[in-house]
Amino acid sequence: MKRGETVLKAEGITKKFPGVVANDHIDFEIKAGEIHAILGENGAGKTTLMNILYGLYKPDEGEIYVRGKKVKFESALDAIDLGIGMVHQHRKLVPAHTVIENMVFGHPKAGKILDLKAAEEEVEELCKKYGFEIDLRKKVWQLSAGERQMVEILKALYRGAKLLILDEPTSALTPPETEKLLASLKAMVKDELAIIPFITHKLPMVLAISDRVTILRKGKVVDRLKTKNTTKKDLAKKMIGREVLFKTKKVKVKKGKPILQVKNLSAMSDAGFLILKGVSFSIHEGEIFGIAGVSGNGQRELAEVIAGLRKAEKGKILFRGKDITHSSILDRWKMGIGYIPPERVEVGTISEFSLVENMAMNLYFDPDFSERGILDYNKIRKHTEEAISEFDIMAPSADTKAAHLSGGNLQKLILARMLSQRPQLLIANLPTHGLDVGATEFVRNKLVERKKEKIGILLISEDLDETLSLSDRIAPIFEGKFMGIFPKKSVKKAEVGAMMAGTPYEEVKT
Repeated sequence: MKRGETVLKAEGITKKFPGVVANDHIDFEIKAGEIHAILGENGAGKTTLMNILYGLYKPDEGEIYVRGKKVKFESALDAIDLGIGMVHQHRKLVPAHTVIENMVFGHPKAGKILDLKAAEEEVEELCKKYGFEIDLRKKVWQLSAGERQMVEILKALYRGAKLLILDEPTSALTPPETEKLLASLKAMVKDELAIIPFITHKLPMVLAISDRVTILRKGKVVDRLKTKNTTKKDLAKKMIGREVLFKTKKVKVKKGKPILQVKNLSAMSDAGFLILKGVSFSIHEGEIFGIAGVSGNGQRELAEVIAGLRKAEKGKILFRGKDITHSSILDRWKMGIGYIPPERVEVGTISEFSLVENMAMNLYFDPDFSERGILDYNKIRKHTEEAISEFDIMAPSADTKAAHLSGGNLQKLILARMLSQRPQLLIANLPTHGLDVGATEFVRNKLVERKKEKIGILLISEDLDETLSLSDRIAPIFEGKFMGIFPKKSVKKAEVGAMMAGTPYEEVKT
């Protein structure tokens, strides 16, 4: 199709789930040669709409047109056949196979006898065309997060996609990888492809690469506009329905005594290889210590070892000077170590439990709420209702099931449960990952506020802007090792980004 012609048009798309109208008569179109961003807070209906456009869901009402022809998708295969590709936030690759093998899996071109050489030649042409640099014979498990993103995009292009739907395309990338991806996307639209990145909170990226924006709120379209005619603040206000300041509260606290001391700590991965390799650092009262890194470089394992969820292979962990390397999870909790896991659904909450029951999970051994292990549900209910009010959790009542909360409200619930226990050390692993701008602003400010209570916070984030904004000291991590530990004011964003990708500090500064 020629630039400017409509590739896909959706009219009156409506999708209902029990008790929720996820999409409410949505009209949307995308044209060849444009990047059209979909924005909305958590629960706005973005993912549902994209899943409908890719054939994963069927709409209850509405019509879809591809290149002017009315279509009905029975499955994603129908969408793929019509040139629609989707790259999911959570990769759909087979780690044990090579890049090129992942490309041909299930592809009609592959036939009964694989011709990997012919496939390689075709994919290499795509790489040259759009500026991707990747070894097609590498196993997927050997690739960085950015390279896996490239593989997913190349896989869709190899299958003939002319319209690409990208879910949070830069969520797990380093700054250099993000720049490369954006350059590739710009090359694609010059070639008259159409691209939909649907993004919750990376508004600077939206402004940098998109041509038009459609904004959803509570399942409805609230605005459609050209990107050049808007600002970050305007987009955020339309998404959330209120002003978003984009500023984290400044809290000055004199650094106190060491709370945590980690000495030469190493740990194994779930796959059985050494992933954390001899890291050492300390966290003081009133300090946020930020670890900046791309997923898979050992930061998750570090958090789990400190929380007591994973065994330390080597090294020591001292809490208030006491060796807790081999202490139980319960002992660490009683000492005042709190943990916010990255998986808010799978680990942080129980979906079928009410908010009261979820708040109770950390209270069995708290004498204020239980006696000899018997919980006082009247006290816990009052405690939950106070948390709902203080943390602005949008829920009909304390009896609402966790499954019915949006991602942002679920994260607020977890944060309320942890902070209400007044921990001395809080391990916050991806505390704002996947949250919209409003929920992100709220969570960040709650963390900073707690510095006044002399809490020490270990912040693990894949959002470099967040790490730089919140942390007092920063440790870039790469392949299980710290590339250094720096006061926030002593390093620039580009320098930290380069170290996240493995460039030594000495080279960064030259």
